[in-house]
Amino acid sequence: MQTATVLAAVLIAVGTLGVLIPVLPGTLLCVAGVLIWSASTGGGAAWSIFAGSLALALVGWTCKYLLPGRRLSTAGIPRTTLLVGTVCAVVGFFVIPYVGLALGFVLGVYVAEHARLRDALAARRATAVAVRAVLLSVGIELLTATAIGVLWLCGVLFTQ
Repeated sequence: MQTATVLAAVLIAVGTLGVLIPVLPGTLLCVAGVLIWSASTGGGAAWSIFAGSLALALVGWTCKYLLPGRRLSTAGIPRTTLLVGTVCAVVGFFVIPYVGLALGFVLGVYVAEHARLRDALAARRATAVAVRAVLLSVGIELLTATAIGVLWLCGVLFTQ
């Protein structure tokens, strides 16, 4: 097995896990792995696999931001609430590594919505909607990374 194929497999595996570990650029690592493999393998089939994986990544990135955003705007959650949640997530990441990212986001959204609405129950509902939107975003990116990995694996099997 070629070194580039092993490196691509490692990058795709780490990229897929990177979707769940917020520090790593998951889908980008998957695309980079396919690029390394395509450049090493050469030929039309390998470059077609790279083009397909890049197209999957672009569609995934677009859906990752548009679909949860639409769900949040439909629920009436303003962008300022998400900004507060994001800032709290970043602070939480440094205060409590890994777990603090999710906790900071949830706490930030809840506090922002409670301050805006002055109602604990409505703030809890808005926080639940925001958390579901974030989970949808992670799910879309995980599906994208997995699809890129499957496409690459088919390419490896096809070109050998």
